[in-house]
Amino acid sequence: MSSSIRPRILIVTPEITYLPSGMGNYAQRMSAKAGGLADVSASLVSALFELGADIHVALPNYRRMFQGDVFSFHEKQLRTYYEVLPNAHIHLAEDRIFYYREQVYSGYTEESTKIAMVFQREVINHIIPNARPDLIHCNDWMTGLIPGMARRRGIKSLFTVHNIHTQRVRLPEIEDSGIDAAEFWHNLYYDGVPYNYEHARNSMPVDLLTSGIFSAHFINTVSPRFLWEIVEGWHPMVPDSVRTELRHKYNAGCAKGILNAPDVSYDPETDPYIEKQYHFIDVIEGKKANKLALQRELNLTENPNAPLFFWPSRLDPQQKGPQLLTDILQRLVSDYWDDGLQIAVVANGPHQKFFHQIVREFGLQGRVAIVDFDERLSRLGYAGSDFMFMPSLFEPCGLPQMTAPIYGSLPVVHATGGLYDTINHLDVQNGAGNGFRFDHYDPSALRWATDQAMQFYRLPLEIKEEHLRRVMRESQRRFNHEEVAEQYIAMYEEMLARPLVDDNPMPQ
Repeated sequence: MSSSIRPRILIVTPEITYLPSGMGNYAQRMSAKAGGLADVSASLVSALFELGADIHVALPNYRRMFQGDVFSFHEKQLRTYYEVLPNAHIHLAEDRIFYYREQVYSGYTEESTKIAMVFQREVINHIIPNARPDLIHCNDWMTGLIPGMARRRGIKSLFTVHNIHTQRVRLPEIEDSGIDAAEFWHNLYYDGVPYNYEHARNSMPVDLLTSGIFSAHFINTVSPRFLWEIVEGWHPMVPDSVRTELRHKYNAGCAKGILNAPDVSYDPETDPYIEKQYHFIDVIEGKKANKLALQRELNLTENPNAPLFFWPSRLDPQQKGPQLLTDILQRLVSDYWDDGLQIAVVANGPHQKFFHQIVREFGLQGRVAIVDFDERLSRLGYAGSDFMFMPSLFEPCGLPQMTAPIYGSLPVVHATGGLYDTINHLDVQNGAGNGFRFDHYDPSALRWATDQAMQFYRLPLEIKEEHLRRVMRESQRRFNHEEVAEQYIAMYEEMLARPLVDDNPMPQ
């Protein structure tokens, strides 16, 4: 940080993949992941720690996930584990609701809400008084009450919106969990306008995500474009309350977008999961070796010269757009049959069955492969593919489109949210761009962008190699967590320099 007296930042997150070893014993054993928030939290904390920020982390004590079966550990090891942590920068929320879990979130709304309430109770009642932060950085609806409490106690707070999912809970449920909501009830966002505390308690559910946005001193989304799209009225699935409060923060100059970045382990020079490690200098040879390995693994026709498209994202038709690909799949493979075009899908999701049906019906075995997600295969997919599909309807940030060009795989994306921010259409003549971007969310637009990719693939090898080298170099410089951490530090410093506003007006 720029100040000689470093402010203390407490990052509150329900999931994380690892922590820097310097933050305390067993730090790198602490892995509890449900999605991208875990990767982003881990990489941000590590980058901030490396830059010398006074970073503290609050997360649930998932004993089983952190240490395996706790009963298999020697008693002395366990005692050391619990003795060391209080003096470290890691603050664990203690409750048996976390101890024996095998996954971060529950599939049941009521249980997920209870877990979130217990986590926030421990953060509010114990961790914040112990850590005494100057600024609290919260993440998503599972931490949505904390900014309201922080504002009441005169602590600056940042709230990061990773997703637009929310939960609702009534004040009696919050209070029954052990949180004294009466202290800061007027800093929460309700499904209506309460006349007073009793009216709010008896009649008005609290919207957790919107409460976090409403009460925080500053908010950010994980891409600038996605914030702009919400403010401008795009995406009807965004709740009106979320849109309204984001607009208020945006118009007050208290909102911005900061892109995430892929984890540092996504590097073809060092990735242990791929067949052949490679540098941008030998990208052609490296990708051919990995392509053959991927083809063997997925029972695709072994052909190092076949153009190979990779799908890494979950097959969710509500957001990720797999139906755009299945609509054109048979014709696409047929039209480029002589080129040997192949498609590798390494992903789970409800739309997977339609890929299987099309492959069976049209005999596309050897040209199209669909398998469940596997970390090793996914990394091999980035290394072995020439192009990567990501035609999302909306995208708060996205990581695959930033990961793929690091491996020399050019993304084919819909121009929305984080995809718009990170992928520019390839301009061969002027040596610019890093993928193929289409504007209209429909199958014909995806087909147009795929045709553009195939035009590039048919260029002479030396021209393709020149552009792949450029794209890889630029991506490694641009998509990294040091850059992300610097932006967060700048935002922390801006927040801390502003006068503290003691109270929010009641939500309207």
